[in-house]
Amino acid sequence: MADNSYQERLSQLVEPGERVLAIAKTEIAQGARPAEMPAPESPESSGSGRGGVVSSVLLNVISPLISFSAGDRLVDRVVYGIAGRGAPGSAASALQHARRPVPPATTTEDTILAVTDRRLLVCASGPMKLWSSQADDEKAAAEARVVWSAPRAAVASARVGWHRLNPKRLRIEFTDGSWLAFIVPIAEPGKPLRDIAAALTDR
Repeated sequence: MADNSYQERLSQLVEPGERVLAIAKTEIAQGARPAEMPAPESPESSGSGRGGVVSSVLLNVISPLISFSAGDRLVDRVVYGIAGRGAPGSAASALQHARRPVPPATTTEDTILAVTDRRLLVCASGPMKLWSSQADDEKAAAEARVVWSAPRAAVASARVGWHRLNPKRLRIEFTDGSWLAFIVPIAEPGKPLRDIAAALTDR
């Protein structure tokens, strides 16, 4: 199973004496997500006002290659719903920022959630190939790294449930009030996500 391929690598990444309780290969759910991390913004790029939002939504519909943040958020909310909430700099905001590809992104990476007896870990695999062999998958697993972590005390709750047509969506809520959702492909089992939720809520 894909999640097990990361077990050995994660045992090397955790601290001495730290035990890995659950692992799931997943991805952040599509939809409206928490606010981005704080970043400097120039007045020219702000696109404020109702006219800016309406025009950006129209451009998003006409050409998905044209991207405006306000339009992206509205389209995501209408099509996919809400996938997370949180102020800039919140736990959910920082987590999603840690998994954003750095432009120009020319490769894809797996996202791996892991729960230990001390922390929630978010890891990224090595570069993945579209048509990969077992050796390629093993190499990507061997290059996995921790990109974000939080103590278990920072997690308020975790549960797997239905969202629209998806019965396997993991929602992790943090003590700062922010939250973020994770999914697996519809054809894959939801047990790894349920294991993550169980490990996070079994204190």
